[in-house]
Amino acid sequence: MQDLTEGLAHFQQDVFPAKAELFARLATTHRPQTLFIGCSDARVVPELITQREPGELFVIRTAGNLVPAHEALAEDAGVAASIEYAVAVLGVGDIVVCGHSACGAMTALAARQDLAELPAVARWLRHAAPAAASRHEPATLIRGNVAAQLANLATHPAVAHALAAGTVTLHGWVYDIPTGTVERIAPATGRSAVLAA
Repeated sequence: MQDLTEGLAHFQQDVFPAKAELFARLATTHRPQTLFIGCSDARVVPELITQREPGELFVIRTAGNLVPAHEALAEDAGVAASIEYAVAVLGVGDIVVCGHSACGAMTALAARQDLAELPAVARWLRHAAPAAASRHEPATLIRGNVAAQLANLATHPAVAHALAAGTVTLHGWVYDIPTGTVERIAPATGRSAVLAA
């Protein structure tokens, strides 16, 4: 906890004063342009990877960057509520689903690990079932999972409406931790291309 309190003190003494004007504006304005759905993994920091300032990304982080399909709303309403708010209220124009290398969730699925001792994790990972249906090595599963989560995302009414109106664009990314590269994943096919190096 000491490192967190030291970081907080640094933020309050050095970082916040340098960005005081930005934070004053953010106190009354919340207009992010992008919804970024990424993994809970501590090694994947959306604002760092994209070099965005506070207020520029609306972020949802879930284990395995999973997005439950709309029909799973009763059990996973928190993720759905955040998606709906970002699209219908904030009016984001872009949604990124970002997977990453060495993802523990995808590694567990690829290895068909016994998750009996982790029942909540096992229930959550069922949202990756379309990608995990065929046995793949982890890197292929990570890419396929991003494409599957984009498909799940499109089942949400607010997203479907925005897609039909042409007011939102879906993007799939896979971030490679050791190199910093990002691959773009095609929503329907799961094919990839390097986006940035």
